[in-house]
This record gives sequence, C-alpha cells and structure tokens, in this order.
Amino acid sequence: MTASNPTTALIRQQFDFAAAHRLHVPELSAEENLAIFGHCNNPAGHGHNYRFEPCVAVSLNTGKPDFTLGKLEQLAHEVILSRFDHKHLNHDTEEFGPSGVIPSVENIAKVFFDLMAPAVRDASSGKAELHAMTVWETDRTSCTYPADNPTTNSQ
Repeated sequence: MTASNPTTALIRQQFDFAAAHRLHVPELSAEENLAIFGHCNNPAGHGHNYRFEPCVAVSLNTGKPDFTLGKLEQLAHEVILSRFDHKHLNHDTEEFGPSGVIPSVENIAKVFFDLMAPAVRDASSGKAELHAMTVWETDRTSCTYPADNPTTNSQ
C-alpha cells in the first residue's frame, strides 16, 4: 500500500455483548488476588456490557467486493456473539474456563482475534485479513490486539 495510491482499506463495525467474569489467579493467595484485581476478584464475578470492534483489511476494487460489512456482521454473530453473549466467561466458555486464560480485557481481545482471523480469511478466500480486534470493557477501558499494528487506533 502506498500513500499516493492506496489499494487497501480498513473496515470496522462495533458489536455489543453482555458477560460476567472474575479476574483470579488460582496460584495466588486470596489477599494477593484482591490486591491485584480489587473488586474484579469478587468470588461471584461481576458483569460488563462489552463492545468489540473487528477491523478488517480489504482490497479496494471496482467490481465485486472480496469482503463486506454484511459478512463481518454475520461472522461476528456466528463466531463471537453466539459463543460469549450472556455467559459467565469463567464458567461457560472453554477459552476462559479452568484450563483457559484469565478473562481480562487484553486476553478477551486476543481470544476474539484468534477466533475471527481464520473466519475472515476463509470467508474471503484469503483476500481479506483481520487487522485488529478492539474490546471495550467499559466506555473508558479497552484493548486492541495486536498492539504492533500502527493503524489500529479506532475512534
């Protein structure tokens, strides 16, 4: 991609889901977990109205598009929302369960990226790529994965 004649665009769409989680490291004491995670370590968990935004790199062309926002919406529902919406992430999902990772916002962003990337690639016959995944835990707290993409800052 060149600045004078770009051939790639980044498309984004935001989606909302509700989920509960608990931030807890079993190898640490109750006091250590509380000191690190505060109220997010509540044994019963707590909930958020999350938002996530996949960012997909697509080729610009004048013919049939390789990947559309409609396809992005379909994949978001099939791959992410059907699996994580209205779930307790620690109890109801393999990715964040006992053998998974802590459901922190950064781990959620990575897991979502890892799930969506092959789906985007397959749906576009390899012509579109998931560029980044941003997850908001609150209106003020978010994480974008991967962090090394210079154009992942979304508004």
